[in-house]
Amino acid sequence: MPKPTKAKKTIKPVPTHKSEAAERAFWDAADSVDYLDWSQAQRVRLPALKPSTTTISLRLPDGMLDALKVLANERDVPYQSLLKVFLAERLAAERGRKRRAS
Repeated sequence: MPKPTKAKKTIKPVPTHKSEAAERAFWDAADSVDYLDWSQAQRVRLPALKPSTTTISLRLPDGMLDALKVLANERDVPYQSLLKVFLAERLAAERGRKRRAS
């Protein structure tokens, strides 16, 4: 018995819009499957894309900041970057601890 064949879906052309707001409203209501053949999609790398950051003011004891700068210098990284690494590691550990406790 022959396999049933799928009917090829016709892809609608993506309309042009007068503004970003109009385009957002369109895509909020439309299904992208009607306009794009996702089976032909390719992964894209965006190496220059950086996560958004927020500047904060943080008061540290002088000795703690000095120790952080010494460690950062030993690792040849900016001390702010090292502080972000330390915070990220601690946040991951705390999240893991909470999951195990749940």
